[in-house]
Amino acid sequence: MTRDFEARGGDDRPAAHAAPYPVEEIAAAWQRERPGTPVSSIGIVTPIWQLAKLLGDDRRRVLAAAGVDTATLDLLSVLRRSGEPYTLTTRELSRRSMVTAGAISQRVARAEREGLVTRRPGEGRTRTVLVALTPAGHELVEATVDRVLCREAELVGGLTPDQQEQLAGLLRILLQDTQHKLGDDRIRHVGED
Repeated sequence: MTRDFEARGGDDRPAAHAAPYPVEEIAAAWQRERPGTPVSSIGIVTPIWQLAKLLGDDRRRVLAAAGVDTATLDLLSVLRRSGEPYTLTTRELSRRSMVTAGAISQRVARAEREGLVTRRPGEGRTRTVLVALTPAGHELVEATVDRVLCREAELVGGLTPDQQEQLAGLLRILLQDTQHKLGDDRIRHVGED
């Protein structure tokens, strides 16, 4: 009874997983077969990888239904979050998107062909390129962001607001510490090099 109560997060919600939790079985098997080998990370890393796959696949389905890909939504979202006039340099887009200048160039070219952004030379600086959200791009990002964020709120809704806040804080600590240890502060999508 106590374990079931803990699985529900200490409240009256049903357990998040009704089937056996294979992660615990994997850790126990390694502990049995190789006593002394640290296995505590299995209970953290394995679910993170599984969640990344599930959440990434679900996001791609939501975006496909909306007719937009992840990279284009990222570009449009960065422009939209910048505030009016929804215009940034390609350098600033690259910094805020945390992708290379080459990746931004490809994203901008694709979005421009689709009528979602425009680009023009910056004033006074010949190498500066300004990218602006078009009305069609603005409309697409407004509709798509709601779909994505509402869906993701639904998916994490099995946690109470306090649990969500606690998990977000712990994940931030883990991410920043891992980035520091690996010397890599880039943010990428699962499967990206």
